[in-house]
Amino acid sequence: MAQLFEKRPGWDEYFMNIAHEVATRSNCCRRHVAAVIVRDRRIISTGYNGTPRGIRNCDEGGCPRCNSETPSGSNLAECLCSHAEENSITQAAYHGIQLKGSTLYTTFSPCLMCAKMIINAGVIEVVFDRRYSIDETSMAILAEAGVQVRALDAAEPKK
Repeated sequence: MAQLFEKRPGWDEYFMNIAHEVATRSNCCRRHVAAVIVRDRRIISTGYNGTPRGIRNCDEGGCPRCNSETPSGSNLAECLCSHAEENSITQAAYHGIQLKGSTLYTTFSPCLMCAKMIINAGVIEVVFDRRYSIDETSMAILAEAGVQVRALDAAEPKK
C-alpha cells in the first residue's frame, strides 16, 4: 500500500508550523513574526506582531516607523507594534490563562523586552526558528533566569 501521508512531524516541528501559520495574520509592513505558547502539548495562547488593539494596522499606516525607510534595528522605541511574544503573553493574561511552566515557540528569537516578559510570565522554555539580529542580551538573561532556549534545528540555527 502506498504511503498516503507525509512523514508525521514531531511536536516541535508541529508547533513551529502552527507558529508560521499564525504569522500570516501579522499586519506589520516589515516582518511577520508569531509565537505559540504550549503546555502539556496543548496550545494555550498565540500572538503575532502588529499594532495594539484599537490602533490602525501597520499596513494601513498605523505605525509611522514601519512605514518609513528607517533601517532595520534602529529607532525601535518609535515602533508602535507589539511583538508576537508580547501579544501571546498578553492574550493569555487577557483571558486569565496562566503561563507558568509553558513552552513558547517563536518564529524569531526574542528581543530583550520580550525576554523579560517571558521570564516574568513563568515560561520555562523558548524554541525559535530564526535568530533575531539583536538578541545577545536577551539570550543571556534568559539563560541566567534558567529559561531553556533552543533553536528548532539545534544543529545549526537559521540566521
